Amino acid sequence: MNVRLRHDAIVRTLRRNGTSTIETLAQEVGASRRTVLRDISALRDQGYVIHSDVGRGGGLQLDPQSMQATAKLSVPEVFALLISVAAMRAAGNLPFSDLADAGLAKIEKSLPRDKVKDLRAFLECLYIGQLSPLQDLSDMGKIDDTLLPAFETCFLKRHFMRFAYRDAKGQHTQREVEPQAMLILPPVWYLVGWDPMREDFRHFRMDRISHPQPVEDTEFRRRHVPFEDDVCPYSAMER
Repeated sequence: MNVRLRHDAIVRTLRRNGTSTIETLAQEVGASRRTVLRDISALRDQGYVIHSDVGRGGGLQLDPQSMQATAKLSVPEVFALLISVAAMRAAGNLPFSDLADAGLAKIEKSLPRDKVKDLRAFLECLYIGQLSPLQDLSDMGKIDDTLLPAFETCFLKRHFMRFAYRDAKGQHTQREVEPQAMLILPPVWYLVGWDPMREDFRHFRMDRISHPQPVEDTEFRRRHVPFEDDVCPYSAMER
């Protein structure tokens, strides 16, 4: 059981039982007494109020009103927040942008330094533009929840991405591309990938992608995505 799961299990046990001993918690999470003591200290640092009753019959008690005060967000979660705010700003409907930026800066500070480095590298692949008025949105669907984590893994480790794709004509194909960028044209999101078979960039609407997964033991080089003149060349969208 990793640290985060162990912390969650300790909090659930204390909420459920009201009072518990270190020994009981150690048995519950399958860890040593010393490890649980460190976990209790870490949980207190995160904002949980945990009382200790010394003496015979004593134990640990969690204040039912206390809660975690420190955000624990993964890089994909923070990235999802950042790109959502960026997309709203591009669409001109973010009235409290300064507050949003301040809040996101605080969240970023809660991440380890290596994760911040990953986050900034991930943001370099993000492009935001305006959707063409000619774009047909009648078949707009829901984006697969597994796409963002898969894209993060493929981008940071430079793995090819394999996925099933349904094109504008409803035809289904299996694709394997180099994920080079994300293009956001509210409300449409695209994965911009280099297709080795076609030796060219292709735009894939994310709501038409399913079953994305990294291709292990593959590696690609970063390519320049030609977005200088027009971030949304309409003629290139539906391929």
